[in-house]
Amino acid sequence: MRAAHALALVAATVVAALLLGRLGLPSPALFAGLAVGLVDALVARRAVRLPPRAGLAGQAVVGVTIGTLVQVSTLAALGEHWLPVLAVTVGTLALSLGTGWLLGRHRDVDAVTGAFALVAGGASGLVVIARQLGADERVVAVVQYVRVLLVVLSLPVVLNVVFDVRAVGPAGGGAAGNPWTGVALVVVCGLAGPWLGRRAHLPAATLLGPLLLTAAFSLSGMTAGAQVPDLLQQVAYALIGLQIGLRFTRSSLAAVARVLPAAFVLIVVGVAGSAALGVALSRATGLPALDTYLATTPGGLYAVLAAAVGSGADATFVLSVQVLRLLVMLLAAPVLAKALSRSR
Repeated sequence: MRAAHALALVAATVVAALLLGRLGLPSPALFAGLAVGLVDALVARRAVRLPPRAGLAGQAVVGVTIGTLVQVSTLAALGEHWLPVLAVTVGTLALSLGTGWLLGRHRDVDAVTGAFALVAGGASGLVVIARQLGADERVVAVVQYVRVLLVVLSLPVVLNVVFDVRAVGPAGGGAAGNPWTGVALVVVCGLAGPWLGRRAHLPAATLLGPLLLTAAFSLSGMTAGAQVPDLLQQVAYALIGLQIGLRFTRSSLAAVARVLPAAFVLIVVGVAGSAALGVALSRATGLPALDTYLATTPGGLYAVLAAAVGSGADATFVLSVQVLRLLVMLLAAPVLAKALSRSR
C-alpha cells in the first residue's frame, strides 16, 4: 500500500468515525473503517490490503479490552441468581443458533456465517474471529452492526413506552484512571497472550489468548482496575473495520444486500426473544423487569450501561450478566464453528 493511499484511508476513517460518533451511532470507529474500506475496495482499480500485522494488533487490543471487563466484583454481583442467569445465557445462545440456522438457509450464506452473524452479544469480538473460524467476516460485520444499531435505537423507545423512563444517560464509554497502566497491560497481554494461545492450541489465539490472559490478571487483582485507553480501542476497531471493508467486492456487496432483508427479520426475532428471556429472568429471580431487560439486551453494551445508570437500574447486575454472556458467546464460538463445519 502506497503511503499517500494509506494516509488518505486513515484521514477518511478518522473523519467518518468522528461524524458517526457525533450522531451517537454505536461502534463508530469499527463501522467507519468498514465503510471507508468498502468504498475504497469498490472504486480502486486494484485490490488493497492492510499489512497483516496491523489486523493482528487490532485483534489483540480488542482481546485485552474484553478481558478487562472480567472482574471479581462484577461477576460477584450475580450472587444467588447465578443459576437462572446462566440458564438465560444458554437460552440466548440457543436462540442465536436457531435464528442463525435459519439465516444459514439463505443461498448467499453458509451455516457458520449465519450462526456468527446472529450471535447475540460480543459483536466486536465475533467480527474479529469470524474469518479465522471459517465464516464470511463481511456478512458477519454488517449483520452484527445492524443488530447493535437496532438495539441502541430502540432502547430509549422501549424504556420510555414500556418502563416509563423519561431520561437515560448518554451512550458511550471510556477508560478511566492512568492511561499508561492500560497501555502497559496491552503491551504485556497483547504480546504474551497470542503466544500462549498458540502454545495452548487455542482457536483464534490472537483474540482469545490476550482475552483469557487479561481476564486472569484482572480476576487476580494484578491489573488494579486498569482499562485500555479509549483512543487505543478506537484505533484497533478502525483497523479491524478497514481490514474487513477492503475485502469487499461488487459481487460480495450484492450478496450482503440480498441477505439483509432476511437478516433484519431474524434480528427482530432475536431481540424480541431476548426480551422474553428478560421477563423469564425477572420472574425467576424477583428482580425488577427493568434490570433484567437491560441485562439481557443483545448488544450495545456501553449504551445499555449508560441507560442503566440514567434510569436507576442496577448497573452492576446489568454489567455482570452482559459480561457473562459475552464470555460464553466468544468461548463457544470456536466449538460452534467446528461443529457446523463438520455437519456441512
